[in-house]
Amino acid sequence: MLERKQLKGRTQVTFVLPEDRPAGPVSVVGDANHWNPAAHPLQPRGDGTRAARVSLPAHSSHSFRYLAAGDYWFDDETADHHDGTNSRVHT
Repeated sequence: MLERKQLKGRTQVTFVLPEDRPAGPVSVVGDANHWNPAAHPLQPRGDGTRAARVSLPAHSSHSFRYLAAGDYWFDDETADHHDGTNSRVHT
């Protein structure tokens, strides 16, 4: 799930997954963090989910995927778009 908050000239996007699916550590990776899995690991929240927050330029579009333990890559079903390879978020 994607949550958005508009800021001055930027959009704060929070990438949210259930706390236990998939098991183990998960990171959001994409063009906004140069596909670096260490840049935005999802952290547990008190509501049974885990999340990572990324600030992106307003009125832009970005590719991303999730990377879980065991080199398991997967897309976000709630993304704004899928381009055949990646999920896409529009700010």
